Order: sequence, then structure tokens, then C-alpha cells
Amino acid sequence: MFEAAELGRKVSKAEFQRLEPELRTKLLETQRVDTRGITTSAFWDETDEERERPTAWRFWRCMPERGKIGIFFGSWYSEPIVERAFGELSKGEFELHLDRIASLERMLSADGALILKLWFHLSKKEQSKRIDDDRKKEGRNTLDVSPFTKKFAKRFDQFAAISERAIRRTDTGSCAWRVIESTNRRYRDLATGFILLDALRRRLDSVAATPEPPDSQEIQIPDLEAARVTILDRVDLTERIEPEAYSRELKSLQARLNKLSWKAWERKHTCVAVFEGWDAAGKGGAIRRVTRALDARLFRVVQVAAPTDEERAHHYLWRFWRGLPRAGHITLYDRSWYGRVMVERVEGFAREEEWRRSYREINSFEEQLCEHGITLLKFWMHISPEEQLRRFQEREQTPHKAHKITDEDWRNREKWDEYQAAVNEMVAKTSTSEAPWTLVAGDDKRLARVQVVRTFVEAFEKALD
Repeated sequence: MFEAAELGRKVSKAEFQRLEPELRTKLLETQRVDTRGITTSAFWDETDEERERPTAWRFWRCMPERGKIGIFFGSWYSEPIVERAFGELSKGEFELHLDRIASLERMLSADGALILKLWFHLSKKEQSKRIDDDRKKEGRNTLDVSPFTKKFAKRFDQFAAISERAIRRTDTGSCAWRVIESTNRRYRDLATGFILLDALRRRLDSVAATPEPPDSQEIQIPDLEAARVTILDRVDLTERIEPEAYSRELKSLQARLNKLSWKAWERKHTCVAVFEGWDAAGKGGAIRRVTRALDARLFRVVQVAAPTDEERAHHYLWRFWRGLPRAGHITLYDRSWYGRVMVERVEGFAREEEWRRSYREINSFEEQLCEHGITLLKFWMHISPEEQLRRFQEREQTPHKAHKITDEDWRNREKWDEYQAAVNEMVAKTSTSEAPWTLVAGDDKRLARVQVVRTFVEAFEKALD
């Protein structure tokens, strides 16, 4: 592969001076923004803050908004290639990283991002020459060669083979690699500019992309009575707990959770909890029973509402990647990334091909959290339509609860069957061994709160054992 980038291509100074101004003008015209529309991020040494979160977090927080350009110096490829070259990753682990990278790029591309991957190549001979030239300049200012280059140059052959594998493995139609011969600086710069210009023009001139087909064609089941039974129908909503037993058990569980949360903090163990459920199902009450057991310095509750303009300008998972807690802390989400496959699906805010591919994207996201050692808890607070109606009416008639009921709640209730079908598919496709759903029977609020706190306690005990 790299032989094609060692052909000795050159651009004379005169030719460069002739072509560069015109190229710069065309790029500015095509880009339609100035340098304020471009962000540059360099990735090399990880900070303590980055090490406390999954690897992809550092890249997600730097993703540019729609309509803007982000330049990544180094990328999600750098660390796996370096670690593989130094024997810190096995072949299987390296391949897993490449699969995850390909999945990330496919996800961003499907969301409308234009991804350009440029590999600037030097031959072994040219790299050695530059290092020698740099050594001769010792004692004088030089910007040519970094100290990392000298270290990595000793393993040039390993880096070349591993990098070639990474490029071949992730070179796809929507996210293709361009290998640029970089011996001659003028050729390198012009080639980069023309590649960027061509890619931007092609994207702007292209017609609307054909929607991506669903991940799989669903088999249409005839309208049989058995086919209408959902996962939620299996939740026993008749179970109850007596007030005295509730108070006694809740107090005991909260005391255990308090001790476990401090133990988790000492061990730098992180927890993320997701609360989804019907309107008036008791998400807020359950969250309050959990947080009463926690020190305020250890947790954060995030209430997820409609995305802001800034959030809409990014992939829908961007705001959740950015909000991941530091090691030893707990974040509780009141609503979450699952809005993509529920509200956005039912209300038509996302096209079918968009919410269908989200199951795969969400599973990948959660898998990365769990692999990093984060305890991920997912609760669906379930109630019957009759109990929801009773609570809606109670809220309307109680002055200090009236603010909890809105016209939107009543509209959502009219779509109960559609939401139930969406929830059933959501649970079926995203309840994994690493991140299972806990279906909470919520007709009895006390029982639901005990179940939620007990789930926290059991998860922490298992993780800290």
C-alpha cells in the first residue's frame, strides 16, 4: 500500500506559488466560513480526566457542529496503532478496536458527517534523513521533528505493517482513506487542499442521499392475539408492599447504599443509571429515594429535555458522551438517549432508518461504558393505563402537583399502544448481558422505590466484590 506514496512526487516553488492562491480562494468559497468555523484538536497524551472515562469520550467532546469543520491531529486510530506496535495490544484486541472505529465512522457518516481520513506518509529513508538533520541542528531552534518521532522510528517496520492493516480494515466507501506522499512539503500541502476541495464540492453538489435501509427486514407477523403480547404485559402490577415493611426495608437499603457509594468513590468505580417510563410512573420519586442515600458530592441528576440548538447540531449521542461522570461518581438520567427510539420514533422526529440504526449505536455506546468498568443500570418504570389516568386526575386536582401535568402528557397518553410497541422493541433489542433492563412494577409506588434502591445496592455489591 505505502509503495504508492514513495514515488518521489514534487511540486516546484514556482508551481506552488501559482496554484496555492487559487486553491485557497476556492476552499474559502466552498467552505463558506472563515477560521472561526474550524476547530483543531490534537490527541496524544491522555489527561487524568480522559483516563477516567471510556476512550471515545475525548473524541466525542471535540466533535464539530453541523456546518463546521473539525481537524483532528491524531485520532481514534493513534492509540491502538501505537499500543499494537509496542506489543501492548494483542491481535484480537487490535481488531476489536478497528471494528469499533469502523462502527463509529459509519454512525457519524449516516448522521450526515463528511469524514476525510488523510494518512501523511514518509518512507523509512526519508524519516531517517529528517531525524539526522534534526540531530545536526541540536542547540538551535527546530520545528521539524518531535521527540516521539525518534522513539517510534526505531519500530518503523512494525508501525508500517500495523498502520497498513488499520487502513485496509477501515477503508470504506463512505469513509475512505487517502494516503498522501509527504516527502515534498509543497506537494503534500497542495494534494491535501485539492482532496479537501473535491470532497466538499462533491458533498455540496450531491443530491440528497438515499436513506439507509433498516438494519434488518422485520418479519410481519399476522394479527394474532399472541402476537400482540409484549414484554411489558409480563410485568406483575398487582404486587403490593405494606407501609411499615416499606419504611423498614427502604431505610435499610439506603444505609447500605450510602456505605457502598463511598466505597465506590474510594475505588474510583463509576455508575450511570437511566430512568425511563410512562408519564407519572414515578421516575422522580424513585430517583429521590436513591439520592437521599448519597452524599451530594458524589452524584448528579440530569433531566433530559428536548435538545438545544447546540445539541441538535451534533449526533444525538454527543450530549450523553460529554456528560459522562468522572471515576467514582454517579450520574442519574431522568430520561436518556432512549428518547431516540421512543419519543422521536413515535412523534416522527426521526426517520425510520434513523431510529432503526440507533439500536446498534446505543448498544455500542453502552458496551464501551461497561468495558471501561462503569456500572450501567437501566430502569423502565411501568404502570397500567388505569393507574396513569388516576394519577393524571389527582395531579389536576392537587394544587402543588398541578404543574406536573401538561397537555403533552394527555397527548402522549392517546398514543399508548404506539409507545408500548416502541418500548417492547427497545427492551428486546437493547437489554444485553452487560446492560440489562430492570422492569419496575410501578402501580404501587412504594414497591417500585424499594425495587430501584435494591437494584442499586445489588449492582454495587456485585461490582465491588
